[in-house]
Amino acid sequence: MAKEPKPTRKRAAKLEYVEPIGLRVLVRKDEPKKETKGGIALPDNAEIPTITGRIVTISAAIEHDEDLPLRKYDKVLFHPGNAIPVDFESDNHLFVVPAEDIVAVFRRDAPGDD
Repeated sequence: MAKEPKPTRKRAAKLEYVEPIGLRVLVRKDEPKKETKGGIALPDNAEIPTITGRIVTISAAIEHDEDLPLRKYDKVLFHPGNAIPVDFESDNHLFVVPAEDIVAVFRRDAPGDD
C-alpha cells in the first residue's frame, strides 16, 4: 500500500497591495494633529467628523469615470463613517473609502488657472 503524501503547510502569502473595488479608494490617513496652527493643544479624544489623508490606490471604476476627479496621491478630506479600516499594516492607517464620502480634494491650482 502506497503512502499518501503528508499535507504540507504553506506559509500565508504576504499581501503586497490592496485594490479597492467599485467606486472606492484606498486612503492613508494623516496623523492626527496634536495642536492647532495657533498653538492650542487639542485633547486626544477631540471628536472631528472628517479626516484627511492621501489616496494610495483608486479603483478601476474611478479611474475610468470622468465625473470623479480623484487621482492617486491626491490629498483628500473624507467622512470616516463608512470608511473600512484595512488590517494590512501594523499602524493601520489605511482605509477603503467610498467615493461619495470624499468631501474635498486639496489642489495647488484652481481649475482654469493657466
